Amino acid sequence: MSAVFQVEHLKKFFGGLAVTQDVSIAMQPGDRVALIGPNGAGKTTFVNLVTGLVRPDSGKVFLAGEDVSELGQTARVKKGLVRSFQVTRLFSEMTPQEHVGLAILQRQGRSGRLFGHFQSMPDVTAEAHRLLATLGIDGVAGHRVSEIAYGQQRLLEIALALALQPKVLLLDEPAAGVPQSDTPRIEAALAGLPPDLAVLMIDHDMDLIFRFAKRVIVLAGGAVIFDGSPQAVTADQRVREAYLGSYADARRTA
Repeated sequence: MSAVFQVEHLKKFFGGLAVTQDVSIAMQPGDRVALIGPNGAGKTTFVNLVTGLVRPDSGKVFLAGEDVSELGQTARVKKGLVRSFQVTRLFSEMTPQEHVGLAILQRQGRSGRLFGHFQSMPDVTAEAHRLLATLGIDGVAGHRVSEIAYGQQRLLEIALALALQPKVLLLDEPAAGVPQSDTPRIEAALAGLPPDLAVLMIDHDMDLIFRFAKRVIVLAGGAVIFDGSPQAVTADQRVREAYLGSYADARRTA
């Protein structure tokens, strides 16, 4: 099976500091990969590089075998590389239904049409309802974002990403800021993602990571120091020294 997402020899320097050092990663359709590492390891920079927000000094990014290294952010989204952000980027006065409807229109190239008429488009309203229902937030579809819980807002961001029909989804701390009582909703949403979708998740919640990921990649000092199974990562001495420490000890004795 050919890789749906591939990064080759990615490098980025800020001044004289190497923040991304010769990073190469490949993902297959359906992969569930966690990208972890200490603060300052270069995780967010890596995501910014592969999504086109920041230009690398060298290296290439491929999506479904196509070199997208020279494309901008919007073009990469259209090709199927979609990210969610650590902090919500929603419009407080718009409803979840309106958000998802607009994302669908954007994907279809119809976002230039008068948005007020989107509810007269049965194909758009049906797809928006299905996505919201899939993530368990169809009950607040008509509420303003400012009126719904933060955990529901994070679920809405995942719905927006799915509305763009990605091949590869990059999740930047999807449960960040969510009350512990709402994290099961996030986990249920992650478990229900399309099985052929390749997902790369950044998070510091190691319990969430180990429940989600089938594969773990560890960055430290801008370089990949581990790429393997969740079972093997806690036993890796370099990872223990760079990041996991006492958490790895706790898992081994549990």
